Amino acid sequence: MFFAIVFLQNINLKAQLPVDPDLKKILYQEVIQQEGNKDTLYNRAISWINKFFENPQGITKVRDPENGKIIGNYRMRMYDTLQDGSKTISNIIVVCTFTIETKDGRYRYTLDDFYVPGASKIPLEKWLDKTDPYYLPKYEDYLKQVDEYVSRFITSLKEGMQPPIIKVDEW
Repeated sequence: MFFAIVFLQNINLKAQLPVDPDLKKILYQEVIQQEGNKDTLYNRAISWINKFFENPQGITKVRDPENGKIIGNYRMRMYDTLQDGSKTISNIIVVCTFTIETKDGRYRYTLDDFYVPGASKIPLEKWLDKTDPYYLPKYEDYLKQVDEYVSRFITSLKEGMQPPIIKVDEW
């Protein structure tokens, strides 16, 4: 019984990031059916970006309303867990590219090109390779944090892309 509990706990600790089977790269992507035309959905996406990010102008590289496309960078600060279980801010930042594309009745988000900036870009996929001589056990926790950051991003985006609720003041 003890071994079963330990095994199940280890399963929960492992990060499960989606990896594109062809490119062998971490990739989050989904098409969402949503009421609204391309322009309306584009404007909702811009509105969401303005609320979600502290510096919305600085994180977006492309804002193309004609083609319904927004491209930006999402930066995620990692945390280290100390031996006593407390968390401290790490010097590791993970960056990825996000793309939001809108069409009539749907939009697609894509998060890809995950890397750690430095003298050269270190692709996050290196953290998935436990046979790499530079692999560190803390990478597993970092990958889990990345997945949590991306999950919050996606959940918030889906909420932000919903049509606004219009309250009628009936008195």
